Amino acid sequence: MTSLRLRMMEDMQVRNLSRHTQDSYLLQVSQFARHFAKSPALLGPEDIHAYQVYLTNEKKLAPRSVQVTVAALRFLYRVTLGLDWDFDRIIPCPKAPKTLAVILSPEEVLHFLGCIESFKHQAILTTCYAAGLRISEATRLKPEAIDRQRMVLRVEQGKGQKDRYVMLSARLLEVLTDYWRAVRPTGTWMFPGAVAGEPISTSAVDATCRQAHRMSKLSKPVTPHSLRHAFAVHLLPAGHFKFLRVWSVKFLHPRGRTRDC
Repeated sequence: MTSLRLRMMEDMQVRNLSRHTQDSYLLQVSQFARHFAKSPALLGPEDIHAYQVYLTNEKKLAPRSVQVTVAALRFLYRVTLGLDWDFDRIIPCPKAPKTLAVILSPEEVLHFLGCIESFKHQAILTTCYAAGLRISEATRLKPEAIDRQRMVLRVEQGKGQKDRYVMLSARLLEVLTDYWRAVRPTGTWMFPGAVAGEPISTSAVDATCRQAHRMSKLSKPVTPHSLRHAFAVHLLPAGHFKFLRVWSVKFLHPRGRTRDC
């Protein structure tokens, strides 16, 4: 590990950046250095400009992807290297177009969830939809996060490293209860992963999501985050979900599940 990388890690740690942000910034800076085969400390504004042109024109990265690189390089040069640059000019941040998300209908959500083979992954992605959670939040749920008395889920250290409560519908409680009784997970996490003591990885759930999307033959894109978007749209003033009205099959049950794909 280089001294510059170690110093950047320490700078992020003392500022209490999330682990996800730290890993992302280190990856972006590593790719930047690898592109030029030089330490970033030896690279300047012209190199940064050339790299941004490369990411945009050759790699064809979307503006939001380039924004992550910009944030990482700004942190490196402003904080770790302590340079007094005009960062808006030297490392400009591309403007991302504002588009409307493609929203799945309640029936499409139901169809997609029914195409997931794994009971565990089915429960995780149902939680993303029924509670509006990010995939990183759903995978890191703990059993004690379920508050049956108040019918809420406690989300610990979500985006922005903030704790919060989200609504827990009776149907989602039933799903999580069925999952718990069938799988009997041990340890800290509701959804343990392959590594002892760690929750299931988001990449594993993403892979399952892609496979289920192929099986479902839905034309609309489906990701864990699109399920979160669907939650926001389908939520009714009374606090119920449209999809619950059509959920009449024995869905998410370890035995005798009805599938339609």
